[in-house]
Amino acid sequence: MAEDPSSLPRRPRRLRRNAPTRALVQETHVRVEDLIYPLFVHELDTAEPVESMPGVQRHTVAGLVDECREAAAAGIRAVALFPVTPAAKKDAQGTEALNPDCLVLRAVREVKAACPDLIVITDVALDPYTTTGHDGILNAAGTDVDNDGTVDILAQMAVLQASAGVDWVAPSDMMDGRVAAIRTALDAGNHTDVSILSYSIKFASAFYGPFRDAVGSQSAAGEVYLDKRSYQLNPANPREAMIEAALDVDEGADLLMVKPAGAYLDIICRLRDSTDLPVAAYQVSGEYAQLHAASKNGWLDYTAARDESLLAIKRAGADLILTYFAKEIALNQ
Repeated sequence: MAEDPSSLPRRPRRLRRNAPTRALVQETHVRVEDLIYPLFVHELDTAEPVESMPGVQRHTVAGLVDECREAAAAGIRAVALFPVTPAAKKDAQGTEALNPDCLVLRAVREVKAACPDLIVITDVALDPYTTTGHDGILNAAGTDVDNDGTVDILAQMAVLQASAGVDWVAPSDMMDGRVAAIRTALDAGNHTDVSILSYSIKFASAFYGPFRDAVGSQSAAGEVYLDKRSYQLNPANPREAMIEAALDVDEGADLLMVKPAGAYLDIICRLRDSTDLPVAAYQVSGEYAQLHAASKNGWLDYTAARDESLLAIKRAGADLILTYFAKEIALNQ
């Protein structure tokens, strides 16, 4: 027997019955202003596609400037730049990172000259510059990354990047104490206005492969899989992740990041509940690539899956999302 309608005073479907009503009561929104656009730049004379990341290119410096202009015109407020260092300029110490005229610093100067109101973010880590592909220099025995020696270099990198005109530096290395060292170095260099977007919670994830292909850190190492588990977080350890974030807050980080995003929505939620600082999440290359692959095979609706993936990250608590979808989202809103 059907239930008496009068016994159902609450009918939640009333607020889902048509598109205008659903739009009015929608709780979570992904805005263009929430998105940060990661971009790759190389020293060649022509752009080059990243085969594992459909639609993504390694830009020339001039092409990067054009891409930033287009992104800014579409409403993107921030870009994150990642250099592709030629093999001939890589060494065990990552010395090219401290070249005042290295590729990424030239790119920063050109982008800021063309787009002064665009927030430019640069990565602070050694993996684009080392022959090992690691985020830092190795110890004397070559068995692990030398934490304190790496931190000294990272602090110098951050000052050079600030001097070139970046707005935010983003240490992605996961070394102990690097946020405090970078903040101290920036302040001593009269760069008190430069913010630190810390990769506070960066997991040793299987989803980074296409990015390492894009910047050449995987090929530099000559390994199928780079083992970074001695410094990146164990995916099984949420409490340890919160400790890392708390340390970065104490050391002076201005914004905190979780990387990857999609497989770590619980971590984003925990971090959001534990801090009043802005929380960013990086929808990484593997997340982007797998969605493209499934869509290409007809297994997913590309646009619907893309939008749902971003909405989930925002709903989990991220204020900002680094995503390779940023420009296409902006152009279609």
